[in-house]
Amino acid sequence: MMQAADAESRGAAALEDGIEMCSVRVGQTLFGVPIMRILEILDAPAMRPVPLAPGYIGGLVHYRGEILTAVSLRRLLGLPPHTHPPDLLVFEAKDGEGRNGYFGLLVDAVGEVLTVSVEDFEANPSTLDDERKALFAGAYKLGGGLLVMLDPARFDPVQLSQSQLSQ
Repeated sequence: MMQAADAESRGAAALEDGIEMCSVRVGQTLFGVPIMRILEILDAPAMRPVPLAPGYIGGLVHYRGEILTAVSLRRLLGLPPHTHPPDLLVFEAKDGEGRNGYFGLLVDAVGEVLTVSVEDFEANPSTLDDERKALFAGAYKLGGGLLVMLDPARFDPVQLSQSQLSQ
């Protein structure tokens, strides 16, 4: 019982100090995903291609008895194909009608967990093109650069298929 209380107080302290983000790299850019949104991280999962799928679909992955669609952040950003097997962040997909599933986001590499301060958040700049605005949720200032925030809901394959990005 004491351990649960200690864990709860540590969690509350972390929330007061900032937001925990899982850092990931795609190309030279450092991105961040709220750690609480990630179900699991898979290191170079086996993927199957999807013929005739939109270009941003990286493939299908077998995940805990289900098949999930993997979205390639690299392809969404218009970067060349992966030179090595990518890592996969797994998220829960909720469709608003009570049906849940999973989807994945392919990244070049998963880094460390960073704690960012709410005061260091900046909204997307007005000069950012509409495609990037649809993908990015803003950025956090770090000592040595920026951590571009990703909102996993924006990468749900169903949402992407209904957006301008798919055209």
